[in-house]
Amino acid sequence: MKENLKREIGTFGLAAAVVNMMVGTGIFVLPALVAEHMGASAIICFFICGALIFLVALCFAEVGSKVNVSGGTYAYIEEAFGPFAGFLANNLFWFGSCVLGDGAVANALAKTLGFFIPAIDTAAGRPIFFLFIFGGLAWINIRGSKYGVRFIVISTFAKLIPLLLIIGFGTGHITAANLVWKHMPTLHNIGISSLVLFYAFLGIETAVTNGGEFRNPRRTVPLGILTGLSFVLLLYIAIQLITQGILGDQLIAHKEAPIAAVANILFGKLGTTLVVLGTAFSILGALSGEVLAVPRVLFAGGRDGILPKCLSKVHPKYITPHISIALYSAMVFFFATFGVFKQLIILSSAATLMIYLGVVLSTIKLRYKRNVSAERTFTIPGGITVPLIATIVIIWLLSSLSKEELIGVSLFMGALMFIYLVMYLVRKKKILPGA
Repeated sequence: MKENLKREIGTFGLAAAVVNMMVGTGIFVLPALVAEHMGASAIICFFICGALIFLVALCFAEVGSKVNVSGGTYAYIEEAFGPFAGFLANNLFWFGSCVLGDGAVANALAKTLGFFIPAIDTAAGRPIFFLFIFGGLAWINIRGSKYGVRFIVISTFAKLIPLLLIIGFGTGHITAANLVWKHMPTLHNIGISSLVLFYAFLGIETAVTNGGEFRNPRRTVPLGILTGLSFVLLLYIAIQLITQGILGDQLIAHKEAPIAAVANILFGKLGTTLVVLGTAFSILGALSGEVLAVPRVLFAGGRDGILPKCLSKVHPKYITPHISIALYSAMVFFFATFGVFKQLIILSSAATLMIYLGVVLSTIKLRYKRNVSAERTFTIPGGITVPLIATIVIIWLLSSLSKEELIGVSLFMGALMFIYLVMYLVRKKKILPGA
């Protein structure tokens, strides 16, 4: 399928996008969140989540090397299971997982920068600030994906600087006694903490949505995903060990900003300022990655007829899906301005896990679907062992949702199914006007 998009994103660009999307605001608070139930044994959760995300990443790498058009998770699921599953995945991703989550994240950015410029975090200042942020990000990405990738690379390095400084200078300040396990964690505590921590590992699904703009996707997708993920896992483990090793039992007392507390010990007030700026760059980088990637899902939906056709239009000069980029930026601006979506973040996380499940199952289906690609593609060794294990672990995590959260997810999915049924009946009536 010809999309008329430039293939400008290579392995390094995809790896940077993975790092950028995964290393978000969570890294600045997650050490205390997992230590609350686990103490020094919280490191177990990092290996559990790391193992799961590697299994999921392998599935992304396999299907991403087979389906190399824009749309990412939507395109993978639609290719495997047809238009109904594709419709659910498309809308579950761009709205349930991204728009609402980005609205909450944008509010966090306003609060963070309000530390330096209080006027930003006011009723009058927030709309102006959000207009500047999303208008600027839309303009950058409409001009070309290479500019969006360039901005992601810059913001990724900017937000990693304080974290890498903490790792470099903090290693020598670790107290070994703070890393000793004082009790063995229960399976229940491991499950709860892993579910919380897994939120910090989300992001692969957004990074791969530019499939139609990858150079040599059969090489770029596997290498880009696994390289970026390996770096993130090592970074997270190092941050957890240093934070636990320096703060010890005081880690829980710094729930809101454990990394800032460590920075204050290492560098004084300058360190706190550095971490606040790092948090701001982290959020801004994540938002820039979303504006680069998610509009490609709208573009793919317009291309395939499950969303308005105008969303598949490509800018005649810049060769980018400009209408999709503008619409997505406008929607996030609207939700960021008129609401705070803390209660919707859990729904966003659940939606992402469901999308992961769809991609994992797509890996199995596409193994046996003929004529997906005549060329040789990346295949996970070990048959379907990896997808099956990933499926079991994802279902286990979803089973940890509360009754209210499960009801919310069910209502959202029911609404999407109803919309699809209406669209199907309208199309059928147009095809058979005499019926």
